[in-house]
Amino acid sequence: MSQSVTPVSAAPGVTIPVAADSPARQFMRRFSRQKLGVAAFVVLVGLFLLTFIGPVISPYDPIKPDYNTLLQPPSAGHWLGTDEFGRDILSRVIYGTRISIAVSLSSVVIGSVIGTFVGLTAGYYGGNYDSLVMRTCDVMFAFPGILQAIAIIAILGPGLHNVVVAVAIYTVPQFIRIIRGSTLALKNMMYIEAARSVGIPDRLIIWKHIFPGTFSIALVYFTMRIGTAILIAASLSFLGLGAQPPLAEWGAMLSSGREYLMSAPHVALFPGLAILITCLAFNLFGDGLRDALDRKIVD
Repeated sequence: MSQSVTPVSAAPGVTIPVAADSPARQFMRRFSRQKLGVAAFVVLVGLFLLTFIGPVISPYDPIKPDYNTLLQPPSAGHWLGTDEFGRDILSRVIYGTRISIAVSLSSVVIGSVIGTFVGLTAGYYGGNYDSLVMRTCDVMFAFPGILQAIAIIAILGPGLHNVVVAVAIYTVPQFIRIIRGSTLALKNMMYIEAARSVGIPDRLIIWKHIFPGTFSIALVYFTMRIGTAILIAASLSFLGLGAQPPLAEWGAMLSSGREYLMSAPHVALFPGLAILITCLAFNLFGDGLRDALDRKIVD
């Protein structure tokens, strides 16, 4: 396929064809202007690298206690100090990165896949099916997300696998609502009507014509929901419903460190900072993606 060109006047009566920017180049140019978004992307790349190389660079065993170094403040031997069992906090924060990102990412992936499918079909077909889906979502929206997660954990029992299920269930109606709204706006467009008129099956219309139009919105929302999922997962572990001791998880570390806020505040400070930085990075990255994908913004 030949690439589209834009004529540029080089001299009177002479034009030089210049290749038009591809959508990928336009996106990269717009995203590079989002300074906070780029900084957040760099932080997220570092966090994802920690999930793979964490065991290699971790200076200590995150689970093995050392009763000779209880509640030591940050020092040359332990950069972030030690906890009530003498375990190195830096090592536990590094290992906690893998757990927190894995739990939040997997739960949002599951919730987004289910929510996108239901939102597309409900918005496209409408009728009683759409009404049933939206009334169910309204019931779920009536309760705060953390209460929904606690109720699900109370039924399934504590543990990280059940945290993934709880956060995924909380994520589903969020995606249903946003994808359904985009589908309603797209299904009456002229090119969709033309596809119906030539007899293209509904499933192909949904996945080849409507879904691509909702992808950018879903991608931005997906990125920002990861930060929320990290907060909910950490909250459940803080309450003792998620990760169980001695597993190194940020919420569980906060829970154990609250007893030493006056005598050894570093035990709770650094896991809390890890949660703050990670959630902030995902939200800022999502904001940058949203602005870069917004075609209303003129280059």
